[in-house]
Amino acid sequence: MRNVLTEATAAEIRKILAAHTPWGIAGQAGTHAPPDAVEARQMRTPDGQAKARSIIEAAHKAAAGGDYACRFGRYPILEAYQQQWSPDSPHDLLLEYLNAPDFLGLVRDITGIDNLVKADAQATMFGPGHFLGRHIDSHVAEGWRVAYVLNMAGDDWHPDWGGYLNFLDEDGDIVEGWRPRFNTLNLFSVPQAHSVGYVPPFAPAQRFAITGWVRDR
Repeated sequence: MRNVLTEATAAEIRKILAAHTPWGIAGQAGTHAPPDAVEARQMRTPDGQAKARSIIEAAHKAAAGGDYACRFGRYPILEAYQQQWSPDSPHDLLLEYLNAPDFLGLVRDITGIDNLVKADAQATMFGPGHFLGRHIDSHVAEGWRVAYVLNMAGDDWHPDWGGYLNFLDEDGDIVEGWRPRFNTLNLFSVPQAHSVGYVPPFAPAQRFAITGWVRDR
């Protein structure tokens, strides 16, 4: 769904993501390994920097071996809201908007799933070297029904810069890929196989987005 927000609102959210979000790093190295992260405040310490390097190295090793892996910039909006990292911040207000009747009603109308009751959220930033390996989002027991990506990449995002949301069939072929368009909402049911394509070192921009799942419990 393109132009899902007003132009002024979308521009403000992009500004918040680009200039006023304390980015940490998230990663995972293997399907059965737990996800790991270093938050922005930890990145300023030697121990945090060492942990970030370890996350990156482990993710690359797992990916090279054909296992699931990922690494990308992240700000955990839901966790920050629950733990009151920055009360009444723009990120908190955004989470409240995503759980307001207007947004949840829109997702119900589009998907035809009437029992969606809440949404979680994280801010994500894919820059050079970042990727999200093929996975299916199988957390049905946690109420995950619909995955969403509220894209805030620039209008000039070039196909050669990677970062596409790709959908794969059982043979591993990409059957559809969605360019990260500014002010565009992607919705898709889970579980199903998908990934975010590798962003190459020469990419001059960052792929900003708000992502998460809309749940039935």
